[in-house]
Amino acid sequence: SPKPLFASPAEQRMVLVACGPYTTSDSIAYDPLADLVEVIGRDRPDVCVLFGPFLDAKHEQVENCQLLGSFTEVFKLCLKTIIEGTRSAGSQLVFVPSLRDVHHDYVYPQPPFLYPELPKDDKPRVHFVSDPCTLDVD
Repeated sequence: SPKPLFASPAEQRMVLVACGPYTTSDSIAYDPLADLVEVIGRDRPDVCVLFGPFLDAKHEQVENCQLLGSFTEVFKLCLKTIIEGTRSAGSQLVFVPSLRDVHHDYVYPQPPFLYPELPKDDKPRVHFVSDPCTLDVD
């Protein structure tokens, strides 16, 4: 059975759900992602369920090999931006992969992302799940 994200008794929770891509069609600068991190910091949701793609295989700069780093490096920078940018909000983060995540396995069902660099202090609030998955919030 799925592990609940919260151990405390059930109470009202704010859940934010967002779906990638987190870039504009003409730039890989992740400006929409920065806006999302700002909203999370302002509204302080209890849980943020973030669906990929985080690095979209269909993005023009990905298709034309115009990135400054490897797919994995760009993805890890994206994760770092989200995780570090939401620390003060304390939100539980749930990362769900997409078949369009260019750096990840494009098989279905998809395994969770691997991010061994995740800082120890962030591990209790950052969750990598498979697609499909079942989430138990309370």
